[in-house]
Amino acid sequence: MTSTDKPVSPLRQRMIDDMRMRKLSPKTQASYIRVVKRFAKFLGRSPDTASTEDLRRYQLYLVDSGISAISLNANLTGLKFLFDNTLDHPELMAKMHAVHEPRKLPVVLSREEVARLLTAADNLKHQTALSVAYGAGLRASEVVALKVSDVDSQRMTLRVEQGKGSKDRYAMLSPVLLERLRAWWKFAHAQGKMLPGGWLFPGLDPIDPLSTRQLTRAVHAAAEAAGIDKRVSMHTLRHSFATHLLEQKVDIRVIQVLLGHKKLETTALYAQVATDILREVVSPIETLPLM
Repeated sequence: MTSTDKPVSPLRQRMIDDMRMRKLSPKTQASYIRVVKRFAKFLGRSPDTASTEDLRRYQLYLVDSGISAISLNANLTGLKFLFDNTLDHPELMAKMHAVHEPRKLPVVLSREEVARLLTAADNLKHQTALSVAYGAGLRASEVVALKVSDVDSQRMTLRVEQGKGSKDRYAMLSPVLLERLRAWWKFAHAQGKMLPGGWLFPGLDPIDPLSTRQLTRAVHAAAEAAGIDKRVSMHTLRHSFATHLLEQKVDIRVIQVLLGHKKLETTALYAQVATDILREVVSPIETLPLM
């Protein structure tokens, strides 16, 4: 232990062990620890001394601070794990209630805008990674986690290991996307950046994958260079993939499987932004007799 390291409290260590026992992802574990640390700071003492009223005051404090519904619910989830599992006092969370998260329509790019964005990416690695996000409908975390061995040119699939919800699935691999991946592999291999069986999109050190943060910066830079004034993120490419498939008359249940959605209602949201479908619908005013 270095002089700058602080000893982990018994309570935190027990919570860490509880999370490990349940095989929560490292990202989830780090999030829960941050939540409990913020609560402890608000409380001014150890969280295991908190009362129901303390927790109620904390939720009011979070609401008054202007926190978003998503962040508020994330805080409640972390605290619920602590009190339900580690401290075995679920009754303390009885008056803590999750809030409704307003569902907003996703930002979707047109096919022309997607083409411009991909062309504007600043290097071949970013261009190919963004192409995978759009061409296969993958999340940013799923793109950077791909390995060379996940590309199956015989079955024309991409193997997605441990996607959201710790689920494996297969994503589609189109001929155009396969050609782009082959061009990227040849370039990276010639540069000595593609390790055997390694990451499909390695970082500066080929041992490590490209980070989601780097990919986010890349899509923002590409959108700006392409002159796209919409609010673009990596997830925008996934939204656009699903919407464009729906406009191509692909069955919504097939799209659900490709996206790895647990609930069909999540996928059905794209019907509200599929403008090609909306244009095919005849308004009832068009059928009124001439006046």
